[in-house]
Amino acid sequence: MKKILFAVMAMVAVGMTSCGNKAQQAEAAADSTEVAINVDDEANATIAALSEQLQAGDASKLQEVLETVKTKVAELIKANPEIAKEYVAKVQNFLKENADKVKSVIGDNAAAAAAFAAITEADAENVVSGLLQSVGDAATDAKDAAVDAVDEQVDAAKDAAAEKAAEVKDAAKQKAGEAIDNAASSAKEKLGL
Repeated sequence: MKKILFAVMAMVAVGMTSCGNKAQQAEAAADSTEVAINVDDEANATIAALSEQLQAGDASKLQEVLETVKTKVAELIKANPEIAKEYVAKVQNFLKENADKVKSVIGDNAAAAAAFAAITEADAENVVSGLLQSVGDAATDAKDAAVDAVDEQVDAAKDAAAEKAAEVKDAAKQKAGEAIDNAASSAKEKLGL
């Protein structure tokens, strides 16, 4: 009887484990679908902003929108570089399809032309890789700056401690000298000198 009970309990445990795994897989699939929908939403929002500036014919505002693409890609890279590539590809497709109109709006605005070229002249993977590299370089630079700042603070603390020690030593010498002088004066008085 006990063996049957253990067998039934083992089957129930296996069944519950498999249900739990299916639930986790369903949640993961829902999360990845949600992220994909957000990428589509983000790409569509960027494309709408680009379209609006193309219709307005404002090169500086178009440049601002192009610069936000880099910022958005950097945000998406943190979540998942593959998602960032998908976002870049969608924005690139729009820009390439409308390249003539973009170039006519940009005109001789060098900054806008550079922003347009940075997004469209490389494939999505290279754009993301380039941003990953620049983010990595920025992180390395920030780390180096932090290390330098800490080193400077340590050096300043060492210098301050050495200065304070020298002051304490000088004060101790002065007090010792005064104590010797007072003892000598006291001894002279006792001797009647």
